[in-house]
Amino acid sequence: MIDSTFWKDKRVFLTGHTGFKGSWLSIWLNQLGANVLGYALEPNTEPSLFYLAKVDKLVDSVIGDVRDLELLQKTMLTFKPEIVIHMAAQPLVRESYENPVDTYAINIMGTVNVLESVRQCKSIMAVVNVTTDKVYENKEWIWGYREIDRLGGYDPYSNSKACSELVTSSYINSFFHPNEYEKHKLAIATARAGNVIGGGDWAKDRLIPDIMQAIENNDEIIIRNPNAIRPWQHVLEPLSGYLMLCEKLYVEGTRWNGAWNFGPSFNEAKNVMCIVENLLEMSCKSLKINFNKSSVLHETNLLNLDCSKSKEKLKWKPIWDINKALMKIVEWNRNVHSGSSIYEICLKQIRDYSNEIEKAKR
Repeated sequence: MIDSTFWKDKRVFLTGHTGFKGSWLSIWLNQLGANVLGYALEPNTEPSLFYLAKVDKLVDSVIGDVRDLELLQKTMLTFKPEIVIHMAAQPLVRESYENPVDTYAINIMGTVNVLESVRQCKSIMAVVNVTTDKVYENKEWIWGYREIDRLGGYDPYSNSKACSELVTSSYINSFFHPNEYEKHKLAIATARAGNVIGGGDWAKDRLIPDIMQAIENNDEIIIRNPNAIRPWQHVLEPLSGYLMLCEKLYVEGTRWNGAWNFGPSFNEAKNVMCIVENLLEMSCKSLKINFNKSSVLHETNLLNLDCSKSKEKLKWKPIWDINKALMKIVEWNRNVHSGSSIYEICLKQIRDYSNEIEKAKR
């Protein structure tokens, strides 16, 4: 459960706050009463949730690159945060094939620069580095991957995030060893989430944004791999896990170090075609579906997470199943088209989700 009293007035340094997940987390942290400083590049989509929801009015914002160590370190040292959540990344698989050098520089050296800045900033007590479910060496097996399974990553994006995990582990062992916690007072964890979906995502080459745009324009839907199975989850699911993990790291220290999976229940992993059909039905649309088989890029067909560790130890669990998550996306888009405030739409869904967390704990 997320403790709202814990977050009031906490100084949170959030990288990647201008992105899809970062914008949702910024709104949530603001609602909890945290003092947030965001550090990121300008949004890389047009439109962007960051500006449409006026996130720039909710949190202090520095437009900067995580590859710029000097600016990053100066910004962090000036702000003196207590908690750091590192979400800035090049997050797209297809983009990583087109620009592998930038992908590796952002996802690996960006992590190095964040952790090096943390090393110089003595006010910080908790760090969460957000990576991805794709850090695992994917064997296309039916079982969910556990935090102790081998890291890998076929494509530059997945591999660079696996490297980010290794960087984090090295910094823990080299500079923030649990045996010396009384000296450095810093706990660090990594968080691996599934395929995150929700309102306000306009990223290219992502299934949900492509479907919703086709629905809006009454256009055909083009999909690459209809049988690919992914651990789809609403964006608020992993964000709740990050918040709970930050609390534990801050209050109880290094016993919460290490990697944590945040994904849907095992039977909630669905193939692409199921997602398309459900969204069309919920939107009361009947559109032509075409299959683009021209792509020669490698894509995994089966990927799932075992979240037993988070459920058992952290007492985190998924709240919205896949149908509820898709309904929330359709609801979000309908409210936007009706002229409602995008910030208020996001805030209502955060409150709805938080209320259901409370009910689930009773």
